[in-house]
Amino acid sequence: MSNTGSTASAPDPRGAHAVPRLALTAGDPAGIGPDLLIAMARQHGHAQRVAIADPDVLEARARELGEPLRLIHFDPERPRAITPAHTLEILPVPVATPVVAGTLDPANAEHVLALLATAAAGCLDGTFEAMVTGPVHKGVINRAGIAFSGHTEWLAERAGAPMPVMLLATEGLRVALVTTHLPLRAVPDAISADRLEAVTRVLHHDLQRDFGIADPVIAVCGLNPHAGEDGVLGREEIEIITPTLDRLREAGMRLRGPLPADTAFTPRALHGVDAVLAMYHDQGLPVLKHAGFGSAINVTLGLPFIRTSVDHGTALDLAGTGRAEVGSFQAAERLAETLAARAAARRSTPRA
Repeated sequence: MSNTGSTASAPDPRGAHAVPRLALTAGDPAGIGPDLLIAMARQHGHAQRVAIADPDVLEARARELGEPLRLIHFDPERPRAITPAHTLEILPVPVATPVVAGTLDPANAEHVLALLATAAAGCLDGTFEAMVTGPVHKGVINRAGIAFSGHTEWLAERAGAPMPVMLLATEGLRVALVTTHLPLRAVPDAISADRLEAVTRVLHHDLQRDFGIADPVIAVCGLNPHAGEDGVLGREEIEIITPTLDRLREAGMRLRGPLPADTAFTPRALHGVDAVLAMYHDQGLPVLKHAGFGSAINVTLGLPFIRTSVDHGTALDLAGTGRAEVGSFQAAERLAETLAARAAARRSTPRA
């Protein structure tokens, strides 16, 4: 690692608080996460970027890609400054075993989770305003004997958040999920009135607070084909979904549905809608990713800190090739900056 004693750049003239400090996690070191961090470092950003990664992995990958990369040891006591081009500040987390781009190794599963734990701890103690996460591979973490269903659930447990909500967003479309990483056969049993109400409340609250939408309109999908078709194709809409939505409407929320999922994403149905709430992962996300794959963003709502992420996986076949596309990571960083600025504005606004 080079230039360990240098500062990142001159302090931003707008003042230290105008520079958000973001933790960028590398994800699985065998995937494209290191490539994405290196690609992010190519250009001057608007934040202080702190890579949570193994510096040796980043430097080796940069050499493999033929990219210049300057790493600076992160010092939280140093004045905040926008990170210049071809530079990352780094908070080192060493890998357990040597990394080969494109080849997963369960021996590094603990390293991957240590990246997340380091970033989350920094967000909780105020060192970072937000974390932007690179892609991990759930399968290799589980093969290491660690139960792991995804960032959303893991971060919520770490932060003590009772109801995390996965929201993916792209231009003109936001999709949140009632259930996340479950086998399809487990989905109906997971959709209870309590869970649906809690998820909808978190979504409504965070659309107002984080996205600045004063009175959000949320379209809610049914679970069954044709939203159950009056009970002929399933009774979840009659017994759970509709009564829950009615209670929330009485509380003042503007909710549409339950809607048949096969028409809920048509332009007419989406007109005036701020977010769609889908019942399960593959009900809503294929549409979202078709609309914006490569530029969409994953946001975890319901956490006590800001977390955004890429909308894709580790792309092992692209690791170390120079062909990884950085658009989703860039969009995730931009949204993290925006949400951090809104949070700072809320903190600085005197309460009545």
